[in-house]
Amino acid sequence: MNKTTTKQGSKPHFLDNKVNVLFLILGGFFVSNAIIAELIGIKLFSVEGILGIPSFDWTILGVENLGLTMTAGVIIWPIVFIMTDIINEYFGIRGVRFLSFLTVGLIIYVFIAVFIAIIVVPDPWWQFESVNLGSREPVFDMQAAFERVFGQGLWIIAGSVFAFLVGQFLDVFVFHAIKKRTGEKLVWLRATGSTIFSQMVDSFLVLTIAFYIGGDWDLVRVLAIGSVNFMYKFIMAIVLTPFIYLGHYMIDRFLGEEVSQKLKRQAAL
Repeated sequence: MNKTTTKQGSKPHFLDNKVNVLFLILGGFFVSNAIIAELIGIKLFSVEGILGIPSFDWTILGVENLGLTMTAGVIIWPIVFIMTDIINEYFGIRGVRFLSFLTVGLIIYVFIAVFIAIIVVPDPWWQFESVNLGSREPVFDMQAAFERVFGQGLWIIAGSVFAFLVGQFLDVFVFHAIKKRTGEKLVWLRATGSTIFSQMVDSFLVLTIAFYIGGDWDLVRVLAIGSVNFMYKFIMAIVLTPFIYLGHYMIDRFLGEEVSQKLKRQAAL
C-alpha cells in the first residue's frame, strides 16, 4: 500500500494530524480572545462593585481616588497571555510570532469593518422606531449608541495593537530566557514570570499611547492608572497559573507523550 494513503485508500487529511488540530484550536482561541477583548474594552467596570465592597480610594503618585476600575477587556487579556505561553511551549517563537501578526491583521480588519458599519446610513426605523423592541431600557438613538460603543478612537486602537505586539514578543523572549536556564522544570516560573513582565509593559504602554500621546492626560496619571491595572493583571497571572498545568496535562494526553515531548524539543530550538 502507498505510504501516503490511509487504510481506506484515501489520502491523509490535514485534520488527521493531531498536531495540526492542536495548533488550530489554540490559534483559534488565541485570536478570538484578542479580538473580543478589543471589542468589549470600551466598557468600564468596578471590581469593588462586583465584590460588594467600598472603593479602595487609593492615592498613587499623588493621583487620588483610584479604585479597581477596569476595562472589560482585561477580563480575558490574561487568558491571551497564558495561551501565548502554552503555544510557546509547544510551537515555539515561530508559532507565537505567526499568530501575533495574524491577530493584529485581523484586529485591524475588524475595526475597518466596524468603521464601515458606522458610516453607512442607518435605516430610520432601526434608528428611532425599533429602539424599544426587545430591549430592557429605551434607547432613543440606536445609531448614536452604536457609534459610542464600537467607535473607538484611532489612538486607543493604535495603542492597544502596538502594546499587544510588544507584550507578545516580550512574553516569548522572557519565556525562553527562563527556559534556557531551568530546562523543562519550573513551568510556573517561565509561564507566570513571562506573563507578569509582559503584562506590566502592556499596562503602561497602551495607556501612554492612547491617553498621553494621543490624549491630554498627564504622565503621572498614566503611571498611576497603569499601576492599578498592573496590580489586577499581576494577581490574575498568579491565580491562573494552575490552568497552565491543566493545559499541559490535557495537551500531553491528547498528543501522547512521545509526540508532545518532540514538539517541546522542536519549540525550544
